Amino acid sequence: MADRVHPMSASPSSTLPQDHVAATETTPLHPSFRRTPPPPPGTYIVQIPKDQVIRVPPPDRARRYKKLAARPVRRRRVRRACCALLGTVLLLVLLAAAFVGVVYLVFRPRAPSFSVTSLSIRGLDVLAPSSSSLSPQIDAAVRADNGANKKAGIDYRDGGEVTISYYGEHLAAGQWPAFYQAPNNVTLFSTVLTGKGVGFTEDQRKRLAAEQAAGKVPLTVEATVPVRVRFGKVLRTWTVDVKSTCQVTVDKLADKAAAAENRGCRIKVRPLWWWW
Repeated sequence: MADRVHPMSASPSSTLPQDHVAATETTPLHPSFRRTPPPPPGTYIVQIPKDQVIRVPPPDRARRYKKLAARPVRRRRVRRACCALLGTVLLLVLLAAAFVGVVYLVFRPRAPSFSVTSLSIRGLDVLAPSSSSLSPQIDAAVRADNGANKKAGIDYRDGGEVTISYYGEHLAAGQWPAFYQAPNNVTLFSTVLTGKGVGFTEDQRKRLAAEQAAGKVPLTVEATVPVRVRFGKVLRTWTVDVKSTCQVTVDKLADKAAAAENRGCRIKVRPLWWWW
């Protein structure tokens, strides 16, 4: 007996319409509800890479655009110029400091020292009436010692002044002579100091008479001298003021020269770097 073949029924998928099958293959499982709306008819969308976009300002703002575009370039140029100027100034300062240091190490400059050897006082009579004014004249012998400098000379300029006072009371003033003092040299010179309208109180006259009787009259000799240090024949410094204050004691106030006892001199001078 032959086997009987029963026909199979078609599967449900095979019975679906063709359009429904195509829609199922292309439609996503989770459709998006934020789709970009389609462009209106007659328009085109052209996509260009960002690095190829060339922006051209409108004609009415082209001049302002050029100014704004050139501003960073100007700032860079100004910064470079300022940096170059600052570097040049610092280089010059370093070179000047190095030069001064070399000169100092080679010549070893020192300030000169001064002392008063004698004073000749006239016109200072303590026995005169207190109502009368005095006009003293003092001849001062001064010793300038440049022995501390072995390679540097001292050039004393015009305009130096020497004054003598008694407990702050100005007695006389004169000029410091201008001359050149060679290295390792001692120079003696004299200068004339004059005063006018000098007056003492009764207490000052009594004290001055007592000190003269004891042979110890204290006086203060001050000098302000513009000098320049000379290194060799060519190199010189700027002119600076050297101030000296000497405490001197004389044994008498007479027409003859009185022996002066120096109680110490103080020299005040600016540091070496100020001289350049």
